[in-house]
Amino acid sequence: MIELTDMSEREYFKQFARRTGMFIGRPSLKGVTAFLIGYDQAARRHGGPGLDGWREWLMARHQVGTNLVWEAQIQQIALGEAGVRPDLTPDEETQVTNVLFDLLDKFLADQEQARQNPQT
Repeated sequence: MIELTDMSEREYFKQFARRTGMFIGRPSLKGVTAFLIGYDQAARRHGGPGLDGWREWLMARHQVGTNLVWEAQIQQIALGEAGVRPDLTPDEETQVTNVLFDLLDKFLADQEQARQNPQT
């Protein structure tokens, strides 16, 4: 197994998605969101990019409300307009979490590619 410090952001979040409970206890959408926000803040505080550009990336690829935070944008992508609400069913929460991890992986792949092939 790869050490956490040797993982790319993408590999790290794939591990998080596979073993969410190991990272946050009882898996939940709120827990996943809180973890990602904390990760973003810690990364930025220590000079890393964190999830910089995540919300804008979602807006560029999906028709989501520009006045929404990224958590609500993910709900809108996964469940449509009616999905942006705090009282999701367990099945809806699972669907939104799966969409979140899928989109996060695509975002991180784009970020990796941009770092490997910087445009001049």
